[in-house]
Amino acid sequence: MEYYIDASYRSLNKKGEELCGDNVEYIKTADGCILVLSDGLGSGVKANILATLTSKIAITMLREGSSIEDTLETIVSTLPECKVRKMAYSTFTIIKLNNNGECYMVEYDNPPSFFFRRGCDYPIEKRKREIHGKTIFESNFTFLPGDLLAVVSDGAVHAGVGALLNLGWQWENINDFLRGISQKKFAGDITSGLLDVCNTLYDDKPGDDTTVIALKLQPVKHLHLFTGPPKNIEDDDYFTELVEKSSGIRVLSGGTTANIIAERWNQEIDIDLSTYARDKLPPVGYLKGVDLVLEGLITLSKTVEYLNDYKNHGEEITSDDGAATLCRYLVSEASHIHIYAGTAVNPAHQNPDFPIDFNIKLKVVRDLVAILESLDKKVVVEYL
Repeated sequence: MEYYIDASYRSLNKKGEELCGDNVEYIKTADGCILVLSDGLGSGVKANILATLTSKIAITMLREGSSIEDTLETIVSTLPECKVRKMAYSTFTIIKLNNNGECYMVEYDNPPSFFFRRGCDYPIEKRKREIHGKTIFESNFTFLPGDLLAVVSDGAVHAGVGALLNLGWQWENINDFLRGISQKKFAGDITSGLLDVCNTLYDDKPGDDTTVIALKLQPVKHLHLFTGPPKNIEDDDYFTELVEKSSGIRVLSGGTTANIIAERWNQEIDIDLSTYARDKLPPVGYLKGVDLVLEGLITLSKTVEYLNDYKNHGEEITSDDGAATLCRYLVSEASHIHIYAGTAVNPAHQNPDFPIDFNIKLKVVRDLVAILESLDKKVVVEYL
C-alpha cells in the first residue's frame, strides 16, 4: 500500500502579541519532508525574529545536505546566548521524515517529543551529544502507519500556570492527553485538540506562545472532482470515460456535468430535497456509480469558504449541506485530489465571449486548489 506524510501544526500567540514567538518551517522533499520548530526567547517581535532565523537557517541548510554539526554551528554563531539569562536565544526541534517511515530527529531545549503506537507510549532511543558547547538529543526510528509523533513548544507545558493549574500542564499530563487521542484519524485533529485544551487552561489568554506539531503516516486516498462540462461537446464521451476510469471518491459538480454522465449511463439523478435551501445552497443529488452530485459554482464557492474557516479556526465542519459534505470528503477522506475542470462557459454566470481567464468557475477552482494545497493535499488539475 502507498502512504503519505500527514503533517499538521498550529500556534497560539501570547496574549497581547501580534506576532508569535514560535515559528515552524515545513518543506516537502523528493523523499519526504523536513520540519523545524523553533521557540525564540521571550515573546513578541524579538522572539519571532529569533525563532524565524533559527528555523529558516536549519531547514535551508539541511535541505541542501549540510550536517547537523554545520547547521548547529551556524545557528550558534548567528544567535549567541543571552548574557543575562545564560540561555540560548532560540531552541529548536528538527524532524526529517521519509515517505518510507524512516525518521531522524534532533531536539535542543524544547520539551521532549511524544511518540505513540497503537494508542500506547512507544519510547524512542535518544543519543545525547555535545556540539559546539550545546547539548542536543538525536534519534533515529521508524514510523509505522497509524503512529503519532507530536512536538510542542514550552507554552504547552506552561498552560494554566497561575490560573487553572498551579504548576502548569506538566509533560506527563500532556502525554496522557495525547495518548488518549493518538489514534484519531488525522494529524490536524491532534493539533486542534491539544491546542484547544491549552487555550482553555490559559482561560483564552495565553501566557506564552504555544505551538503543536503532529505527524502521522497515512494510506493514500484519492478523490476525483469533475466540475463543468468540456469546452467542446464532442469531448463528452472522453469526459464520461474519465469518470468511469477514476478510482476512489467520485464527485460531480454542476447540473450539466451530472446530466452528461446520467444520460450516458442511462440513469436518473436522485435529488435529496431534504437538503434544499440549507445555508441557501442547492440540494444534493445522488447517482449510482458516483459518491456525490452537487450544484456547481455556488456550492464550490461555499466549499472554499468552509475550508478557509477550517484552516483558520480548526473547527469541525458539522453542517449537512452539499458544500460541507464535500469539505469532509476533502479534509478527512482524501490525500490526493484530481480536479477535472471543464472550460465550457455558462452564460448564466458571465458573457461567453470573455476570455478563459475571466471564467468565474475556474477562478473558484483556483481558489479551491490553493486552500487544498495549504492543507497539505496533493492536487492535480486538468482542464478540458
